Amino acid sequence: MADGGELVKATERLLEGRHGRLGASALRAALVDLYEFWLSRGASAAGVDTAEPGVALVAVGGLGRRELVPFSDLDLLLVHNGNSGVGEIADALWYPLWDAKVGLDHSVRTPGEALKVASEDPRVAMGLLDARHLAGDAELTGRLASAARDQWRRTARKQIPDMTASVRQRWARSGEIAQSAEPDLKHGRGGLRDFAVLEALAAAQLTARPGEELLEAKGLLLDVRTELRREIRRERDVLSAPEADLVAAELGFGDRFTLARRLSGAGRTIAYAVDVALRSTVEPPRARFGRRPSRTPLAENVVLHGNEVALARDAVPAKDPALLLRVAAASARTGKPIALGTLKALAESAPELRAPWPAEALNALVDLLGAGEGLVDAVESLDRTGLWSRLFPEWGAVRDLPPRSPVHQWTVDRHLIRTCVEAAKLTTTVPRPDLLLIGALLHDIGKGRDADHSELGAKISAQVATRLGLTPADAATVSAMVRHHLLLPHTATRRDISEPATVARVVKTLDSDIVLVELLHALTQADSLATGPGVWTDWKARLLAELVSGCEEVLRGKGFTAPSPMDEEQRELVASAVASGTGEIRISSHGKVVTVLLAVPARAELLAPAAGVLALNSLEVHSAVLRGHEGGRAGIFTASPKFGSLPDATLLREQFARAVAGTLPLTQRLAAKERDYGTPAAAAAPKVLWFDDETSGPDTVVLELRAADRIGLLFRVAGALRRCDAEVRWAKASTLGGAVVDSFAVTPRSGRIEPGWRREVEQAVLAAAS
Repeated sequence: MADGGELVKATERLLEGRHGRLGASALRAALVDLYEFWLSRGASAAGVDTAEPGVALVAVGGLGRRELVPFSDLDLLLVHNGNSGVGEIADALWYPLWDAKVGLDHSVRTPGEALKVASEDPRVAMGLLDARHLAGDAELTGRLASAARDQWRRTARKQIPDMTASVRQRWARSGEIAQSAEPDLKHGRGGLRDFAVLEALAAAQLTARPGEELLEAKGLLLDVRTELRREIRRERDVLSAPEADLVAAELGFGDRFTLARRLSGAGRTIAYAVDVALRSTVEPPRARFGRRPSRTPLAENVVLHGNEVALARDAVPAKDPALLLRVAAASARTGKPIALGTLKALAESAPELRAPWPAEALNALVDLLGAGEGLVDAVESLDRTGLWSRLFPEWGAVRDLPPRSPVHQWTVDRHLIRTCVEAAKLTTTVPRPDLLLIGALLHDIGKGRDADHSELGAKISAQVATRLGLTPADAATVSAMVRHHLLLPHTATRRDISEPATVARVVKTLDSDIVLVELLHALTQADSLATGPGVWTDWKARLLAELVSGCEEVLRGKGFTAPSPMDEEQRELVASAVASGTGEIRISSHGKVVTVLLAVPARAELLAPAAGVLALNSLEVHSAVLRGHEGGRAGIFTASPKFGSLPDATLLREQFARAVAGTLPLTQRLAAKERDYGTPAAAAAPKVLWFDDETSGPDTVVLELRAADRIGLLFRVAGALRRCDAEVRWAKASTLGGAVVDSFAVTPRSGRIEPGWRREVEQAVLAAAS
């Protein structure tokens, strides 16, 4: 009978490297040879080779795959054709292993029993795919292995929902290799168990076999797992920092940070492949009454096809430089994955975005960054297919870069995306939400190099911002955000903020720019929340608020700009409207951007009809200015189609005339449109600010609304103001990505401004924006 003690001693000699230290791969091969030799000898002594009817010893798991790492349990199956003496044979095999304290996962079954269990348990079914003959009746092993593979091919698709649920539960327990300071190499998301899922789906002929990149990722995980167990001399799959230094040295990575970066890349490669594989193998829902799955428009040339974001049938990626970003933004907003075919089409034919980016591409980027939680998966899809690096070549320096500080929860690239997610919740707290989101994306872009990351990041971000098509002033603001993104938290927590000199130094450092102060305030909160638990505290929030309040007191009066006066063309159109007593409209277009100039007599309503008609025709308003002049008013709207082509100018004129006359049911029509296309949940709550002493009249104040954009928002706000008897003297409306900053100079139609009236107006506007 084989001696288990001999097996343990021989294993120890291999681990100690008495005859030369073996590399990780060679060590696994040597362990397989050793255990196979011992088990074959033990099986022969136990009578496996001579048993009648047939008995076979079969390896599954790591031994079956020839990937045995140190201190792994042996997964063994003793299969037989109804042999009455199989119990004694099993005892003779298992007891020496138990006595030697070798981990053992064993079972004794007939082929029929094994297949029945496999039909009920996906893990058993996947294990039988690795079945490999060790001793005894080789024909019996072959029949079982062949039957198990055939059964898996027939039943795998039906087991995918249960498999998916099990995989996601495991991820929830074990975390994500790419974003863990102590990754679980086997059970974590992107680990070896996930690779086994990929191989099982390929064995069922539902997906292609893993390619070279995936095989390299698996090899790295196996090598790290092997060295980890060799170092600690026990079974463990979670790699902690002290052990990571030892493993990194053995594998030639220099330090644990280099190893962590490689592990992150490997984990992301496997995790993304598993996610795509599980999604692509689920049977699509059958269309009702034989119809094809619906295709709901999400953006220009972007649709929701079934449960995935896809290209419209007539989309031509090669001729649409902003299409890639619109697809990603639609995926992030809806939380629906991008179809694999769409990613491939974009990777093959999407054109390079040349500097400066066109305005529609910049707007789509801001939409994407402000989408909330869906941003993470959308960017991951682009990054894994090489599309994100086309947009941001600078990303390579921070991709999978591990944090140097233990308080950081994420790799640097994921931290930047998580900061955007948190910043999206704060877009209504700043006057320039677009710059907040871009600054959040770039604030740590200087890391990963031998330089002050704030100084270097400021230079890089200035170049990126210019490439994106920002104006020189806006690019300078983004660069200043990156340069000074640590100024407020460091000052608030390390200096006496009650000292006027402290506030004065901050104001001077930020060039007396109140917009920059507000942007840095929001960025600091988003950055802290995206760093890790406990970084953003009530104490820190209070100190920062006090510091920012002090800066704003110094800079009060510099945060608001009224619209510019009307030009000659606008005054002429107003005069024509006053003379005719009806609404007048003039339209000009530049590419897909349209400028709509509308004028009405003073007694007629302008803002609500104009905003409603533009929304009804799927025109997204980028800016709007309302001014009064000699008995009339004019509105200058800059807009572009949300999807499709520009609406017919004659139709716009006809609808505007009806809307001014009150014969076009805008409220009902817009409500139906919103039901048809849906409205994503706003990432940030709307906010109203009041500015006194910003207008010439004593009974006029400026109301500024900051909110997430929605279909017909400006129309609803205008209606809310009208119902509160608030006359709009002038207005400015700006759409910045997925957020709006709208300003209205309002006065009560009768009487002076009273506190109760102001509260009524604010509540009505917030309700309209919610």
